[in-house]
Amino acid sequence: MFYSRLPHIGVARSALACAPLLVLSAHAADLRLVDFSMAQSGGFLALTDSQVTNIQSGSGSALRVATGHRESWPGVALKAPDGRWDLTAFAQVVAAVRNPGSKSVTINCRVDNPGADGTSHCITRSVTVGAGATNVLRVDLRRANDSTMDGKLFGLRGYPVAPGGQGAIDPANITQILVFVNKPQTDLVFEVGEFRATGRYTPPTAWVSDADPFFPFIDALGQYRHKTWPGKTPAPASLATQRDAEARSLARAPGIRGWNRYGGWAAGPELEATGFFRVQKHGGKWWLVDPEGRLFWSHGIDCVRMLDATPIDERADWFVDFPGDQADFAEFITSAYALKGHYAGRSPKCFSFAGANLKRKYGAEWREVYPGIVHQRLRAWGLNTIANWSDEGIRLMRRTPYTDTIGSSRARRIEGSEGYWGKFPDVFDPAFREGLRRQMASKAGKSAGDPWCIGYFSDNEMGWGDDVSLAAGALASPADQPAKLALLDDLRVKYGEIGKLNAAWGSSHESWDALAASPAKADRQKAGGDLRAFYTKAAERYFSTIREVIKEVAPNQLYLGCRFAWGNDRAAAAAAKFCDVVSYNLYQRSVADFRFAGDADVPLIIGEFHFGALDRGLFHTGLVPVDNQAERARAYQDYVRGALRHPQFVGCHWFQYQDEPTIGRVLDEENYQIGFVDIADTPYAETVSASRTVAETMYGLRLGD
Repeated sequence: MFYSRLPHIGVARSALACAPLLVLSAHAADLRLVDFSMAQSGGFLALTDSQVTNIQSGSGSALRVATGHRESWPGVALKAPDGRWDLTAFAQVVAAVRNPGSKSVTINCRVDNPGADGTSHCITRSVTVGAGATNVLRVDLRRANDSTMDGKLFGLRGYPVAPGGQGAIDPANITQILVFVNKPQTDLVFEVGEFRATGRYTPPTAWVSDADPFFPFIDALGQYRHKTWPGKTPAPASLATQRDAEARSLARAPGIRGWNRYGGWAAGPELEATGFFRVQKHGGKWWLVDPEGRLFWSHGIDCVRMLDATPIDERADWFVDFPGDQADFAEFITSAYALKGHYAGRSPKCFSFAGANLKRKYGAEWREVYPGIVHQRLRAWGLNTIANWSDEGIRLMRRTPYTDTIGSSRARRIEGSEGYWGKFPDVFDPAFREGLRRQMASKAGKSAGDPWCIGYFSDNEMGWGDDVSLAAGALASPADQPAKLALLDDLRVKYGEIGKLNAAWGSSHESWDALAASPAKADRQKAGGDLRAFYTKAAERYFSTIREVIKEVAPNQLYLGCRFAWGNDRAAAAAAKFCDVVSYNLYQRSVADFRFAGDADVPLIIGEFHFGALDRGLFHTGLVPVDNQAERARAYQDYVRGALRHPQFVGCHWFQYQDEPTIGRVLDEENYQIGFVDIADTPYAETVSASRTVAETMYGLRLGD
């Protein structure tokens, strides 16, 4: 999509080229991939809906890219001068980027093999750069290998070979690097420094070639059995020893000095105490304020004691000493619905190694013992929030502040809509409000009215699409779809006669009834104003309804939004209008330059982020890969400190408490190395240390910067 005739490229000298991050510090072993000053004469540059200026400085060259907004992905393609780059020895491709504009811009980078189509044979990463700010584009060269041992391996996102499938490439055959913006609404400008291959590639811990025969490859604790690594539990009998050693360590590691019982800043400013969490701007930055009136920044973790299960159907030869065959662990045999992947649409038999390991480690009374240990860990690790998807029993011990959630999963869907996790709820169906009311009624006497409850999220990573998608989805739905009926009512009021709508839209509907019965598509240019107006109506109906339902039962709790992963300015503006705090799941290296899409000065919170590596026996890094555990710890600190410096963020929550199952969770096959603890309940020392280190200076950093 980025190939086009090569236009003239101007050359200029500019002070902008001297911006500090446009020239990254280089190591002797780095490989410079493209010399921009030679790109024009060599024909190694192709543009899509953009123009570039080659900026020279004493230390190298950079490109200033000015994009249009006619195409969906305007930008520049940098072709390998010799047809391909062999980057086998390297771990990543990096380039500095700068935004000289007046608004934040998200810059994407795609590294391609032959046949790349945006999904396969390529890796894409992005970074958001604030106005006048600099950052680093980084694409980790995740290795491609589609081997599933002739179909004997299945149901995983990452396999025990060099990682393969979508989001992985062959580093020996890189043909081009694309730098672009995604569906801009206006012209944009950014600058990109020279690309380099850097970092020494370290193979993953787990390889098929580690053992012959390969099966069985999962041990009694749910770990990969053909390799060892720091922190691996050697046998079930070792769990008790590890338990006792950690107990001694926790006894020597009290909570963070200067925190009150909620984890608020007892040593900091004292504001009005209302007995519940609230939001307030203080010192030019948004804050949560705890029930005692102290400044509070939510440093939290998701899925606390969520005992993920992994499918065991069709996998009998994968396990050695399978604990599910023992009566003591029969309680961890379950069945659960699979949304995606090999088991999609089925409810296979599953087993929770995580649960079995807790029973082994803490004894028959583990359900009573373990929650107290979790609270002790969180305080020692500098975490003051039990975040989304966490166990209700642990939350309601009221020893650590927490969030709760409600959702519209059982509401009728807009049939013509789409989304990664499913179709969008029909907010015009009366059942939408009633379903939410039933859920909130169940919170009475629990989280509703509880001073320890910060507030409620709603749903998660919904399919908000572009700023006409909900209206287009309603139009494409059946005639009895409440959202479609609401849209047609609005159009009748505006146009009166179908002929007037046809004239405005360039359509040819015979009647209003014919339009209702048709899975109609509208010209997005001619009908755009009407579609966007209805989109706003639907988005505001979603947020206003949920706010009303929450406040009916829990007037003192905050509405924390819907955890945007995809969205647009129109949806964000609706959220800003009705949410106490607007939430995002932001899987990226940094949020220091994040721009709120709604352009309002409102408090924000990060519902999910993480980093993962392949040096501890798992087969997938998660959504943001790093080289190893030391790098994961550094990435954690950098991310949280970036959020702390941002004036709008009032917290960030790591996803998740424990690694996902080695051979995939049942819902969607994820098997990511993303926990603070592993499958055997062993904490990752590097990440724990990073978390506590951040927490010790968290409040001073936020107030002082």
